[in-house]
Amino acid sequence: MLAKFPAFVSLSTEEIYNCSSYTFRRATNSGKLRTGYWGPIALSMEKIESSSASPLKCSLADTDVKEMSEDIFDLHSVKADLIQKIVYDALVWCSLNGLVVGDRTSPKSGVVPGVGLIHAPVSLFPTFFPESKWKQARELAPVLNELVDRVSLDSKFLQESLSRTRKVDAFTSRLLDIHSKMLEMNKKEEIRLGLHRSDYMLDKKTNLLLQIELNTISSSFPALSCLVSELHRSLLRQYKDSLDLDPKRIPENNANSQFAAALYKAWAECNNPKAVVLVVVQNEERNMYDQHWLFTVLISIRKTLGEVGSLGKLLSDGTLDLDGEAVSVVYFRAGYTPTDYPSELEWEARLLIEQSNAVKCPSIAYHLAGTKKIQQELAKPNQLERFLNNKDEIEKVRKCFAGLWSLEDSKTVENAKEKPELYVMKPQREGGGNNIYGDGVRIALEQIEKAGNEEDAAYILMQRIFPTISSAVLLRDGTPRKDHALSELGIYGAYLRNGEKVIINEHSGYLMRTKVSSSDEGGVAAGFAVLDSIYLV
Repeated sequence: MLAKFPAFVSLSTEEIYNCSSYTFRRATNSGKLRTGYWGPIALSMEKIESSSASPLKCSLADTDVKEMSEDIFDLHSVKADLIQKIVYDALVWCSLNGLVVGDRTSPKSGVVPGVGLIHAPVSLFPTFFPESKWKQARELAPVLNELVDRVSLDSKFLQESLSRTRKVDAFTSRLLDIHSKMLEMNKKEEIRLGLHRSDYMLDKKTNLLLQIELNTISSSFPALSCLVSELHRSLLRQYKDSLDLDPKRIPENNANSQFAAALYKAWAECNNPKAVVLVVVQNEERNMYDQHWLFTVLISIRKTLGEVGSLGKLLSDGTLDLDGEAVSVVYFRAGYTPTDYPSELEWEARLLIEQSNAVKCPSIAYHLAGTKKIQQELAKPNQLERFLNNKDEIEKVRKCFAGLWSLEDSKTVENAKEKPELYVMKPQREGGGNNIYGDGVRIALEQIEKAGNEEDAAYILMQRIFPTISSAVLLRDGTPRKDHALSELGIYGAYLRNGEKVIINEHSGYLMRTKVSSSDEGGVAAGFAVLDSIYLV
């Protein structure tokens, strides 16, 4: 029998919802409330009065901006014997608190829970980050949430913007085919749920916070990011005399509980207490614990797209039936890369889900709204005005855009061939490890030019951002490594609406990723970076 949500039936929306000052209660099957601490979610409705960061007053005025400095605190000056003590305590904390991933050296670690666990790759210390830029990034989240929703409703914009891309990118073409079929059916998504993450880097030369990308599907690490924040607070408290860093300067991170609240509210809006939440996962997932933490308060079922294709069917009323169970919400932690669709069965499953009445996170339109090409199209003059009305909000969004160009822009292409180190070449892919850097940009552009086809439509060019390089101690496989590093800040956003009613639109915690400065790519799951938190300065 597949698990459902009956444990939550007695709780009101207000009781379940997590805001910045309160966290969840968990209901037992008997209907009674169980309190206590469950990993990244503090399952209590009591006020948080521990060492959590208090609300921080920030200003966006240029005169108030504190630029990050490489000599705020030189982490490389920490003595080796102290580093070893902190490493030991960090590894113990990770093991006891579930800050873990599957070990790549263990064949079953991505399939069988509890087998082949290893601590998640983390930074031993938080990264210094300007308070004003932190506030700027958080304020952008609700605007970007609304932008994604409005773009998703403009089917003509999506289809036309991606029309050249579909000719040379089979994956994007299949996604557009599904979108087209939904338009032919006149399929409307009244309940729309978005769990997004907008990623930024702070450009050292201009001191501008610039957007790397906006993720609308499978925004990973909402749980482990919370745990890293708690790890760093714990270490700073324990070693306060040695490090002289204030743990309260690490801001509260409620990404996991806020995402869980949004999923619960979406489920509640469907008004079917017998229905289940489906989490679409990959065949092997070493990051499964980040996903399982999210569902310590939301009972769910996990299936691959292949399993959905084999077991699923559409009932006459539009209900998605999965092996005899009604599904009301589908949360994708897979489906964003071509390897998630090894056969037609997986594509049939994706179409089946889209045809159903289930709430999709994301819907096919939300998925397309997060593609690199759409990001580049929105950066064109007057495009934001097509979707947003508030001039101040438009200016805030435009200010965070890095340079973005189509490969049809011959002047920019020529400049990129001459100065490839100033650009990044991006395909329409998610998951890390796909971008082209350095001299590879010039080579790829020349190859596309020589081929003389429309392969250029599969890529965009983006301004390369050069963030501040700082000292860091990176911990992977139990071994600390002192290195020079750079960081990328991701701000989570949750958005839920039912028809004309916006139920949730908010920033929902953060993810900090840090990598060695010599690395181009930055994905944690792909092995390029480590999880981190921020220390506000």
